[in-house]
Amino acid sequence: MKRERAPFPEPRSEPLAVGAEILAGPEKATPTMVGRAIPTARARHLAEIAVVLVMFTWGANVVAVKAAIADVPPIVFAFARFGTAFLVMMAFLRWREGSVSLPRRDVVPIALLGLAGFGLYQDLWASALGQTTASNSALLTAATPISTMLIAAAVGSDTLSRAKLVGAAISLSGVVAVIGATHGFGFAGASGGDLMTFVATVCWACYVAFGAPVLRRHSPLRTATWAIGFGCLGMLPLALMEFPQFDPSHVGLGTLGLLAYCALLPAAAANVVIFAAIKVLGPTRVMLFQFLVPAFAVVLAAAFLGEAIVVGQILGGVIIVAGILASRMGSSQGRRI
Repeated sequence: MKRERAPFPEPRSEPLAVGAEILAGPEKATPTMVGRAIPTARARHLAEIAVVLVMFTWGANVVAVKAAIADVPPIVFAFARFGTAFLVMMAFLRWREGSVSLPRRDVVPIALLGLAGFGLYQDLWASALGQTTASNSALLTAATPISTMLIAAAVGSDTLSRAKLVGAAISLSGVVAVIGATHGFGFAGASGGDLMTFVATVCWACYVAFGAPVLRRHSPLRTATWAIGFGCLGMLPLALMEFPQFDPSHVGLGTLGLLAYCALLPAAAANVVIFAAIKVLGPTRVMLFQFLVPAFAVVLAAAFLGEAIVVGQILGGVIIVAGILASRMGSSQGRRI
């Protein structure tokens, strides 16, 4: 019998206004017998509302980016979006934690994490979104926890159980169903966009799996801020290559509004609020809400982009979610392999 390794540390972060209300509302938390505070019912309800709002902003983000890249080349938009988010988060980091620097030993690891988790991820995901639908993009990225689990097991930071392997197989079959029911299989056009989207999720899974040791040494706010900054450097070469295609005359108030939304809410504020909610609800309960992201994205894409909702696409999404739930059932019980 192989002992299961300790799970990733619970993320920590300083909250924004919503998070502050969750953690420090007028009702006081009830102390436990061991001296730790139990969040009040009101705090838990506020946290759940905040998490649902975050999931909505993430679902809407896919639709907003899809709409924006009709006027701005995808990687140029991604660079502008995350560059703006980096500046805002840097100012917020300075205000909340009193400093913005990184220890010298962590510069290279966080730079590599940022290049993979934000730079290469956005190079692939944003480019793919120009070829595939917002609905497919959201459904395929829903399989990211499976990629993360498999990579974490490969590098030795997590263990696999039979339930996890079965869950991974189920989710990956859901990915195949989504692609097969909509664009088919290939390396060009919309099907190529679907494939690029799935590869992008692997980049993000690497960021999460390899980032755990660094997260133990720094707050998520500091780690994410610098990872986004280094990720922008990874986007810069392709953004410069795309820039000649950029026509400023196509940029109106609507496009600027989409940029502001994508930079300030999904990229910056939502990540801080979600860590504040994790303090109240715990990571497992918060993760369950993530299944709302593709649901919001599919509905919003149909309403605002006129994308058709395909039965096979929804079925594939349900299979992906079922696989993730099955893999989580094996996290605390079942034979380890």
